[in-house]
Amino acid sequence: MKREVQPELLDTLPPADPLAIGSRRDLRRVNGWMGNHRILRRALELHLPAEKPGWLLEIGAGDGDFFRRVAAGFTPPWPGRQVRLLDRQAVFSADTLAALAKLGWQAVPLAADVFEYPLIQEPVAAVMANLFLHHFEEDALARLLAKISRQTSLFIAVEPHRFAWPAACGQLLRLIGCNAVTLHDAVVSIRAGFLGREISALWPEPAGWRLTERRAGFFSHLFVAQRIR
Repeated sequence: MKREVQPELLDTLPPADPLAIGSRRDLRRVNGWMGNHRILRRALELHLPAEKPGWLLEIGAGDGDFFRRVAAGFTPPWPGRQVRLLDRQAVFSADTLAALAKLGWQAVPLAADVFEYPLIQEPVAAVMANLFLHHFEEDALARLLAKISRQTSLFIAVEPHRFAWPAACGQLLRLIGCNAVTLHDAVVSIRAGFLGREISALWPEPAGWRLTERRAGFFSHLFVAQRIR
């Protein structure tokens, strides 16, 4: 079952298009259904030292609601509580940023292309991605991973698990009322998802890192790269 990357409709629509707005709203429910915020939160708690963890950076952050869910579940509250939210489109939700502030987080929204933005201008403890890496073909993904590896000691990504029956899996989202854009993009995402150690195979200089890659839950795929020297 070969990985296949195709354009997703949400990436081609203007941010203010009603279908795009509806699809971003759908993605909040999809993330909740997949449990990706819990998967990423557990990985952060397991791999990132709690003492003075420093800045966190999410790439492909969308409107910021995913990280809000991650942050809301830390018990006790995460120390440091500083995060940059990077996305190519300026679709950050004022309500979400206000909710993060209420949780004690200093959140800085950044609208830029991940390949052009200098990811780290000061030390960042961890770079995170949710449903983002699968958008890239292997060559571009390898370049992105190389950039990340030069600028952090911990990278965590939660991606779609690739199934042999993507259309059937995608259609399950009808049950939670997702719109046509989300239904289309779900199938595309599953076809572009990951199996086994496909992300690990693209990570540069793996000897200096501890790479963990596995299925997480039923629908998700977890990748963690942690520097060991």
